[in-house]
Amino acid sequence: MGMIARLLALLACGLVWTGAASALEIRTAVLRVDYPRLQPISRFDLAPQDLGFAGAVLADEDNQTTGSFLGMDFETVVAATAPEAVAETLDGILAQGIDLLVVQARAEELLAIAERAGPGVLVLNAGARDTNLRDQDCRANILHVAPSQAMMADAVVQFAVWKKWNRLFLIQGSNPGDRALGEAYRRAAGKFGARIVEEREFEDTGGSRRADTGHVMVQRQIPVFTQSAAEHDVVIAADASDVFGPHLPYQVWDPRPVMGSGGLRPVTFHAAHESWGATQFQTRFEAASGRYVQEADYEVWLALRVIGEAVIRTSSNDAAVLRDYILSDAFELAAFKGRGVDFRPWNGQLRQPIILTESRVTVSVSPQEGFLHQSSTLDTLGLDRPESRCTAFQP
Repeated sequence: MGMIARLLALLACGLVWTGAASALEIRTAVLRVDYPRLQPISRFDLAPQDLGFAGAVLADEDNQTTGSFLGMDFETVVAATAPEAVAETLDGILAQGIDLLVVQARAEELLAIAERAGPGVLVLNAGARDTNLRDQDCRANILHVAPSQAMMADAVVQFAVWKKWNRLFLIQGSNPGDRALGEAYRRAAGKFGARIVEEREFEDTGGSRRADTGHVMVQRQIPVFTQSAAEHDVVIAADASDVFGPHLPYQVWDPRPVMGSGGLRPVTFHAAHESWGATQFQTRFEAASGRYVQEADYEVWLALRVIGEAVIRTSSNDAAVLRDYILSDAFELAAFKGRGVDFRPWNGQLRQPIILTESRVTVSVSPQEGFLHQSSTLDTLGLDRPESRCTAFQP
């Protein structure tokens, strides 16, 4: 929606600020936890210093575009910290009176942050994809903008089934995160009528994943590792640790497409995505940051836009008021993915389409045609209400 059209809509709702009262201040924070990690497989995957924070800059601009007409002032502070300094950094943020917090962290630190911040602070998860955070380990003060592993796996398997590639060869890594992702693919296969014909585990032996002769070793090892697999239509890679998944395309023994952690990948957003007005988002982001957008940037932008939309619609900066509105049927936000996004009131997960990309183009977007649901087809991705064991959101 253009700015003039948006202002007209706000006028119709009685939301445009016309008086001379003091501005409503909305102070938010983005807290990013930086973990020690090995070099990525590809130089293209090196993390920029402003990862996520660049999305916050653009979100503040977008929120302020409308907010300035309503007497609102949006400001976001950003902080990066090591895992061992999370508590100290969080305390510094809370001491500034900030109770709207976007977090980029793993599950353990996310839960610790939510507990230390307390129920009066609204935490938006813009990083952790562990399905259990939307299930038995949910928290009432955490809303999830990042999709769950279950949503990502469902998006991939839906596409495979739509293509009638129903026989899946699952290759899972040996780390805990890989096994959790593998379980998400098993669940997705059962949910949509696909069949895992064989499973194998790729052992992570540690060490550097980039070397001058890396492609030579891969070209010898991967075909042997995948040889003599049961007859299959597609290879599914469950590699949350980024160890082997990107190496699978063109190296597997049988000439089969690869999906999941390599080949056709599920993402929240990517730099080549241009449909549904995304081009203007991409160009504005690139002009502001000097680089292409990454998923973390988009998820932080989306989290702050969720807050901004709720503030604009409620004329409040109170965390409890905003949470209630965000979880209500009235909330909806445009996200450059073909349809409005909103939240599941039973576990705080943002409903959203998942983009399937091979990195240069958008191949497809899930949910796929023909996968129906009684209320929203977006609820075919991830934990539906009867599947979720989350009780924190019950009245």
